[in-house]
Amino acid sequence: MAASRKTRRRKARRRADMSLLGGIRPPITVLSVLLLALAGFTALSLGSVREDRLPAAVLTSQQHFAEDGAIALRASLDESVTDLNRSAALFSTGKPVAPDAVLDRIGSVYQKWRGTAVVEISSGRLLAARGENLPLTAIDRAKLSGEGGLAPRMVKLANGETRLLTLSLLSWQGQPQQLLVASSSLRFPGISLGNFRAIAVVGPDGSVLSNDGIPEPEMVLTDLQRADVKRDTKQLASFAKTAAERAEAHPLSTKEPGSGGFLGVSGSLMGGEWAGERAAAGYARLAGPEPGVGTGATSLELTVVAMVNVAESAERTSDAFAGLVLAGALLLVGALVIALLIGTVQRPLIALFLESRRLTRGDLTRRVTVPRGGEAARIGTALERLRRQLLDESGDEAAAAPRRRGGRLRRTGARTLVALCGVLLLAWCVPLGLLVNRAGDEVVVPQQLVNDQRERTDTLNDRIRRALNEGHADLLSVASLMGEDTGAPHMRTVLERTLHEHLRYQSLYVLDANGKILARAGDDPQAADGKGPREEPIALHDGAKEPVVIATAQIPDRDGTAIVGEFRIDFLNSLLKRPGLGEIRVVDSKHRVIASNSGYRAFEKLDDERLDALVEGSALKVGMSPRPGSILYRSGGDHVIAAAAPFVGGGAAKPLDWTVVSWQSAKGLAIHEYSLQNRTVLAGLLGLAVGAASLGWLVIIVVGPLRELARRAEALADGDRRTVLYPRHHDEVGAVTRSLEIIRQQLQQQQQQRSKQAEAGGQSSAAPAGRN
Repeated sequence: MAASRKTRRRKARRRADMSLLGGIRPPITVLSVLLLALAGFTALSLGSVREDRLPAAVLTSQQHFAEDGAIALRASLDESVTDLNRSAALFSTGKPVAPDAVLDRIGSVYQKWRGTAVVEISSGRLLAARGENLPLTAIDRAKLSGEGGLAPRMVKLANGETRLLTLSLLSWQGQPQQLLVASSSLRFPGISLGNFRAIAVVGPDGSVLSNDGIPEPEMVLTDLQRADVKRDTKQLASFAKTAAERAEAHPLSTKEPGSGGFLGVSGSLMGGEWAGERAAAGYARLAGPEPGVGTGATSLELTVVAMVNVAESAERTSDAFAGLVLAGALLLVGALVIALLIGTVQRPLIALFLESRRLTRGDLTRRVTVPRGGEAARIGTALERLRRQLLDESGDEAAAAPRRRGGRLRRTGARTLVALCGVLLLAWCVPLGLLVNRAGDEVVVPQQLVNDQRERTDTLNDRIRRALNEGHADLLSVASLMGEDTGAPHMRTVLERTLHEHLRYQSLYVLDANGKILARAGDDPQAADGKGPREEPIALHDGAKEPVVIATAQIPDRDGTAIVGEFRIDFLNSLLKRPGLGEIRVVDSKHRVIASNSGYRAFEKLDDERLDALVEGSALKVGMSPRPGSILYRSGGDHVIAAAAPFVGGGAAKPLDWTVVSWQSAKGLAIHEYSLQNRTVLAGLLGLAVGAASLGWLVIIVVGPLRELARRAEALADGDRRTVLYPRHHDEVGAVTRSLEIIRQQLQQQQQQRSKQAEAGGQSSAAPAGRN
């Protein structure tokens, strides 16, 4: 007996411990802790929004500017290597060509190299040369056959300038192998610097290999300007050293997980202050087009540094008192919610647990303490009726009063109380998301951001124009190797090789004057309408479901026959992937969308009148040519930065008359007012998440089972002795359920005893009657 009592006590303690791990206490405790943590977060985050004299958005913009420069430089260097290798391969597939003819043909198609030369490898004899003198002595002919022997290399000239040498082989059967060499400067192709900006190419050791934007001292007129040039040159050299050191880090260690964007190492720097302006710089190491994929340009380990002097603004800090007020309001709301849950749900439930345990132990002398309302009152009333039934009392009159009182309070159940707690939390969260600390007309958007949007859009515009021009130049190079005696099989071989080497084309074909396709490679032509080649070097075909950009190159000595290349529209879309520029569209002269960096419908119109006006304004000539433009305007309560840049440079793509337009909301930039607004909204969202998680947990674990328990308890009190009561969880509700099941079994036993006594009494009364 003693052992069985100890076992029962251990089980009771275990059940009590399980009720502590589950049940109503954990959700309320977690809600209390989370509300305290949220109050601390609100006080600290909303009271510590600080903006330095140089906003973080400006520094981030300089980082993006350097990334644009790195992308443009890497693409230009790799394109130079690819063009030289492809030209040498095409020459090598045909009949031997004289060295001078090789250089003349290359020079007529490409104007990107400062000098070219052909050298006989075995003897080292110079066979032909064009342009500037090349430092051929820097090439070790004995190592050309080794690994990386033909890789591009940098050579420093006697005057201090740096040249990039690109090498390729010319091979014909029965003739000595020749080396084709081309030199180019490390200059940025088509980078729009604007005013007061400098950009430099930095070597692995931190030395400045080339720079643009800072004039030479002899080019300025006054001593003050010379002092500015000297200071900017010194500051740029300092930035170059720091950027080269930081660029040695691994890209994955310098970015937030999942941040995306530029694939290489990039960042921003702050320099010294002078006359109210501070130097800001961005840097970016040349990176491949795909993660982990290196190119000839990336092997050079070059870093791009962009520097600009920005006017400083006054430091601003958010009001710490306002954060404390919001945190205090949350503490008051949280205290009211916790008090409401403890007073109306937790304590009545624990009281029911104790009362039910008392009844199961046989303590039936005291009346059951019935809670005031809700499911707890219904269960308490049922327990009181069950107590009377266990005492073998009729109890109808005594149970009527509690039942009527429970019926009046049944409407205010636990679900209503939890909903009231949710409303109290919403009363704090919703104003934070919609009303408090909203950024209005007082938002200060630095002018440097507007300027950077314009210059970066112009740089992107030039990159697209150059990509189309390079595509047309490739076709001219291929066409120069075909003549009147070139057959269709050789044409197809050349087209397939070109298509494989350049992913910009979706289809290549040779079209004669009658519109007949003589040879083709790639997808089916979309713009072959049975007519002869177009006269325009690059044109837009709008007769298909999507825009088709067509490049045409006439084949020499075959009148009316040309090579036609159809650009992949995804190739143009890929060029528009630039972080920090927002939405980007390429539109034609009718303002129809041709390409985009996000989803769009082909040939749709711009849906903003301000953007249309900006595109029209940028197309107007200012002096000799149109200029890119930018604006800052309000749309839907937010500030929007927009820019437009028309095709201005020369080349085959100029007649397209396209414009690149970009826009982004300043709400996503690191500006003081928007940072404060975003943190305020975040606090409100966190409050919603805390309330939904904790109260939802309470509803699932406690309220739902409690409502079911109230229904079962009333049914048991009304006489349902057959339904077995199973607890869902080992908590307070489960403990009350187990107690009711014990009471149900006791009532069954009581009923069976009554039946046996009634049968025994009937038999005893029947026996004397028989004897009489």
